[in-house]
This record gives sequence, C-alpha cells and structure tokens, in this order.
Amino acid sequence: MPKSIAIIGDRFMLPSMFAEHIRTACGNGVDIRSLEQPWPDEPMEHGYAGSKLDGLKEFMGQPDEIVDFIGDAELLVTHLAPISRSMLERLPKLKFIAVSRGGPVNIDMQAARDHNVLVVNTPGRNASAVAEFTIGAILAETRLIRSGHEALRGGEWRGDLYRADRTGRELGEMTVGIVGYGAIGSRVAKLLKAFGCRILVADPYVQLSAQDRNDGVEHVALSELLGRADVITLHARVTPETTRFIGRDALARIKQGAFLINTARGPLVDYEALHDALASGHLGGAMLDTFAVEPVPADWPLLQLPNVTLTPHIAGASVRTVTVAAEQAAEEVRRFLAGEPPRNPC
Repeated sequence: MPKSIAIIGDRFMLPSMFAEHIRTACGNGVDIRSLEQPWPDEPMEHGYAGSKLDGLKEFMGQPDEIVDFIGDAELLVTHLAPISRSMLERLPKLKFIAVSRGGPVNIDMQAARDHNVLVVNTPGRNASAVAEFTIGAILAETRLIRSGHEALRGGEWRGDLYRADRTGRELGEMTVGIVGYGAIGSRVAKLLKAFGCRILVADPYVQLSAQDRNDGVEHVALSELLGRADVITLHARVTPETTRFIGRDALARIKQGAFLINTARGPLVDYEALHDALASGHLGGAMLDTFAVEPVPADWPLLQLPNVTLTPHIAGASVRTVTVAAEQAAEEVRRFLAGEPPRNPC
C-alpha cells in the first residue's frame, strides 16, 4: 500500500512545490494530499509574545483542523502547521515530520520524541537569501540610501547628504561585527570580504573556518565586538541566553554612531532600549527585519524615528529558498521511506 503523506504548505512554501519534489524523489508509490494555508497574506501566531499553544513559536492553523487534515497519514511535510503534544496524541499513525524551516519552532520536540516521531528540518534553506539581504540592509543604512529615498518621496532634494559631516561611510573603511556564525553568519562574512572591511565574529559555540582565519576574520568575545564594530549584524538563534541580549547594557557598549542590523529574530533585541539609543543619537541607525510582535502595531514608536529602516520579515523570502527547502524536505522523505538515516534530524 502506498505511504500516505500529508503536505501543509502556504502561499510561500507552496504545497505543489513540495509534492513535485517528493514525486521526483520517491516516484509514484506515495499517496499525497495537500493543504494550503493563507500565510503570508494572513499573519501567523507568534509565541514569543506568549504562546497560545503549548509554548510553540511561529505557527499557523487551528489544532482541530490540522489534526483532521493529517488524519491517518504516516508522514507530514509542513512549513508552519503546529504539532503539539495533545495533537500528537490524536495522530497515532504519524511517524515522520519534515519542517521546511531552519528550526522546528512550530513542533513540540519533546512530545515528538515521546511519541517516537522523527522530526527533520531544512537548515540553511534561506542562508543565501538572508545573507544577501543583510548586505543590502547594511548599505541602505551606511550609505544613506533610505534617507535619500524617503526625502525624495516627500518632495525634498537632500543635497546636504553630500556634506562631509553628514554623508555616509564606505564599508571598506569600517569594522563589521557578526553575532552568530551559523549558515547565515558565515555566509555574511564571505560576502563582506569583497568590500575589504574588517570583520569580527562573536559566537562562543563555533570556530572560524580555516579560510576565514586566513582572510583575517577575527573571533572575539561579544563584549569586544560591541565596542569595536561600526556595524553590528545579528544572526543568532533565540535561546534563553540570547533573548533580549541586545538591551541597554549591550547598547551602551556600542560605539557612538554605530549601526545595528537585525535580520535574525525579534526577541534578540530589547526594542524599548533600542528606541532610546536611536532617539538619543547614540546609534547612528538601525535596520530591522524582524520584531518581537509581528505585524508591528501601527503606533509603534520605532516607526516614527528618522534613523531606522523597517521591513516586514522578508530577508529569507526568495524563490530559491522555496526550491531549496522543497528539495531538502523531499530527500528526507525519500530517506525515511527507504529506511536510510536522516540528513538533518532535530
């Protein structure tokens, strides 16, 4: 009998893309059914502000509807659907979950282990997209691209941005600090080398690659990075240790006029403290793609500051991200069906 696979995608991670790659990898000996969720046209739930579902983070879908759709499927491939302990208790046939994300934040991992359900993910699926976006974010701030654009949109020609006391600085003369040296942070370091800037990395859990060491990248403590960098870009995961670790104390250590870039996760930053650092002029500017609460409130104070660029959590959004994630998930499905060990177990 063909193995039953439930696919829950959305309008970014298309169910049809998952199905296409699974059939390519596994042939026709699978029974696939698909569900499309309305994200990103409708917002997901964010457990960082207090989860409504067993502590899960960043998910979409009502438990009863998800359980009814999965039914007797043995395999689930999903992007955002939540899987909690109480849901797993109602899905006795489920043995495998592929989550097309860098981290399975929408899955209760302890419950999955307790129920003998293998969970795999797709690490690095959007590393290229986020790294490229980060370089653009740095340039938008340091070269006054956002400032010039906003002025022109408002009918003002900012000739003063050419003044020596106001114009931007080139990356080649600056020091960039990368916090987090995973798939994204290490790629950011690689891209930055082309600009000739000094590169610092703070990550206590990994070592620099031999190539980065040879190229002069420095591995330093976070406190040293904060004090030396002209630009600080965040690429760490959210853990108890990193939650709001860019707070008042950390911001006070950052040199006057430096820039903060966050394309990682909103909970890494104390946004009230960041607002004060930007409003006072201690920070020269910030570029933020992620937030503790998404969507951000219309009256959010940071929206009113002139020295901050905000985007709606799109750094990882690219067509290539979809393709890479679907390919990785399909290969994990194939390996599970073939009795082979997974490449990316959680």
